Amino acid sequence: MPSILIIDDNASVGTALNVLFSLHDIDTLHALSPEQGLALLEQQPVDLVIQDMNFTEDTTSGEEGEALFLQIRARHPDLPVILLTAWTHLSSAVDLVKAGAADYLAKPWDDRKLLITVNNLLELSETRRELDRRRDREQRNRSALEARYDLRGAVVADAASERVVSLACQVARSALPVLITGPNGAGKEKIAEIIQANSLVAKGPFVALNCGAIPSELIEAELFGADAGAYTGANKAREGKFEAADGGTLFLDEIGNLSPSGQMKLLRVLETGRFERLGSNRERQVKVRVISATNADLPAMIRDGQFREDLYYRLNTVELALPPLAERTGDILPLAERFLVSGKPLSTAAATALQRHPWPGNVRELRNVLQRAELLSTGPRIEVVDLNLPRTAAPRATSPAVDPDRSRIENALAHNHGIIAQAAAELGLSRQALYRRMDRYGIPRE
Repeated sequence: MPSILIIDDNASVGTALNVLFSLHDIDTLHALSPEQGLALLEQQPVDLVIQDMNFTEDTTSGEEGEALFLQIRARHPDLPVILLTAWTHLSSAVDLVKAGAADYLAKPWDDRKLLITVNNLLELSETRRELDRRRDREQRNRSALEARYDLRGAVVADAASERVVSLACQVARSALPVLITGPNGAGKEKIAEIIQANSLVAKGPFVALNCGAIPSELIEAELFGADAGAYTGANKAREGKFEAADGGTLFLDEIGNLSPSGQMKLLRVLETGRFERLGSNRERQVKVRVISATNADLPAMIRDGQFREDLYYRLNTVELALPPLAERTGDILPLAERFLVSGKPLSTAAATALQRHPWPGNVRELRNVLQRAELLSTGPRIEVVDLNLPRTAAPRATSPAVDPDRSRIENALAHNHGIIAQAAAELGLSRQALYRRMDRYGIPRE
């Protein structure tokens, strides 16, 4: 049951508020002086404080009330405080609201308005506590993950990336093929490195091949090798990536770019562990863990006849979907610190700008922006101007026209982990107003 501390030198005020709140299952404590109130706060935690502003005969000064509020704020910075006074024009009360007081109400108060304010603040406090508990759990999970597994120096600060890395570590010790999906520059190769580092073949080679960077007529030679004379310019025999990765892991990036012939041969190697070099009829045997990655929609490519369905299911025994950087904002600032090799700090404005940017180029774009900013910065800190980000970043379009208000709401919900009260507070809306707008745009309430 929530509890409220009332600090007011008028006993009848405490009695009236106790009766009001008890009808709504809220406990109250009453202190008749600032000193008693501060002492009670040290003895017993409460969820909210309602304090008078006037404790002297000079009821218009509010000096004791101001001093009390400042002491509460210093000792309990997260505790919401409602100011109560008979003088609605008291400028110091207005200043204290600007300084962090939750609200400012006049005597005699309106019971309905006071209850709405109190309930909203209690709900917001509980939401914040739950968010803090969730963050604590996530931090403990990340610490346990780092202690148990080799993360290859990866930044795992956001819950979304922690889930992907945790699953990668869990599947690492199996020999099953893994397909990593996600946009370009999001860090798919780093996930593959983590799988290799925690696998049963961790001491074996880790060989990477970007299938999108090799011409289609050469990709099979890259994968399987070639004997001398197998194609124009092949003056001597060369081993392919499968031979190089024997006893270890082969990472095939942009697997959707593999030619039909290459797809067929890759399927055979996955099924039998055998292959032939180009220009040779001698069969070779290898034992290789295959991890593949793509930013393409492979099911759509299967429907269009561009990718073999049987190969897709061979590669996709386990799928790890790596979200774009804009959907794991908790990683942005830790990554930025990693990329700033000189140790020069970010200004507060620059840090905020980094978190608000949509990062269409993901981690790769963030690294490039920070490296350029570090080169161009002449001051003691990295400033917004050094980042050279667009003034207004375009939202990630999911349709030809995206309502900016809808994007603002979706961003607030994502930033606050779907917690309605917290998102509403960030947007400056009531919960009811946020719900109405969510319904208008078809945003699920879950």
